[in-house]
Amino acid sequence: MEEVQTKKLAVIGGGAAGFFGAIQTRILSEGRISVQLYEKSPNVLSKVKVSGGGRCNVTHSCFDPEELSKRYPRGEKELKRAFEIFQPKDTIRFFESRGVKLKAESDGRMFPVTDNSETIINCLLEEAKKSGVKIRTKISILGIYKNEDPNGKRFRIQTEEGEEYFDSVLVASGSSRKVWGWLENMGHTIESPVPSLFTFEISDPLLDGFQGLTVQDVEIIFKNSKLKQRGPILFTHWGLSGPVILKLSAWAARELFDSDYRSELLVDWVPGLSRQELREIFLEKKKDSPSKKPGSRSEFDLPSRFWERVWEKSCGSEKRWSEISSKEFHQAEELLKRTVLQVSGKGVFKEEFVTCGGVRRKEVDFSKMESRISPGLYFAGEVLDIDGITGGFNFQNAWTTSFIAAKAVSTA
Repeated sequence: MEEVQTKKLAVIGGGAAGFFGAIQTRILSEGRISVQLYEKSPNVLSKVKVSGGGRCNVTHSCFDPEELSKRYPRGEKELKRAFEIFQPKDTIRFFESRGVKLKAESDGRMFPVTDNSETIINCLLEEAKKSGVKIRTKISILGIYKNEDPNGKRFRIQTEEGEEYFDSVLVASGSSRKVWGWLENMGHTIESPVPSLFTFEISDPLLDGFQGLTVQDVEIIFKNSKLKQRGPILFTHWGLSGPVILKLSAWAARELFDSDYRSELLVDWVPGLSRQELREIFLEKKKDSPSKKPGSRSEFDLPSRFWERVWEKSCGSEKRWSEISSKEFHQAEELLKRTVLQVSGKGVFKEEFVTCGGVRRKEVDFSKMESRISPGLYFAGEVLDIDGITGGFNFQNAWTTSFIAAKAVSTA
């Protein structure tokens, strides 16, 4: 690419947002802007490598900006407009035009057809090299400062090796308290960071011994709140996980943090049935199969061991349909429609590490991803107070915000 450079951009962070922003700046500026990417660790794109269990959940096959934006507990309003500029269709086009085909799974998550995150990493590394991005790893940055010197550059970056000057800076450092500290010194407000996307620690005899089992369709809600989600749930040795838990953890991230991760969770194991419908099914079983034990055959696609446990708790393991009282039917209905579980802590979700919090959204012009406080300072990805639920949405945030920042830098 022709090196007719008039301006210099520094990119802070060697993750998905940093790389994409650096590459797009070089492409959109047609080489007129020199781009230098800083990464403190020896390796770049480390989060891309482990995403999706090493397959890299690149994006999601939701192509309507309004619907897509609803997958973000923080940032919905701002991203709705941003997705009208760059959305999953554009992400797919970028990678497929470079020989990386993507596939959509039944839940909408999109992965490279190779099912290998190295495919995405190699693509980004090759594009960075091809477009002329200068990558500097193992560089310890000491601070970013507004430059008052008369050399025409707006920003000074101080490293252990000295200082360098740039016309603009793109901060794509993810959830870095150190970087947030620099931004606070420059006048920005940081919304306090708390974890998002995590599992629930629950100790309850109803769940004992079921680790690894999945129920495909449950509805969960926090007691005395409007926060609820529906989808698959996974039993673990420490409690509950799965898509429905991770989604609820994202929407309730701050509430759970404030309660020290202690709350009452209500679980509806058969959300497709009303209590009345459930009771009618039970009475029909009592009439048609009076000599059979309720726990002997699972119903409603529930794991057989869990179904058996429900009836053990409701009426014991030896009773037959004909022997079950109205009170015991009510106990089974209550367990299936409104199990109350005590959440006692926050578990882990190794495939994702997402933080709720970051640069206050009101201080950013999302049409350019530019600071309203320091012109020439841009943001992309999780350094902002934006986070999505699990399913490729956090990577799409990275691709979208970094593209918009790159476009603004290139036309400034």
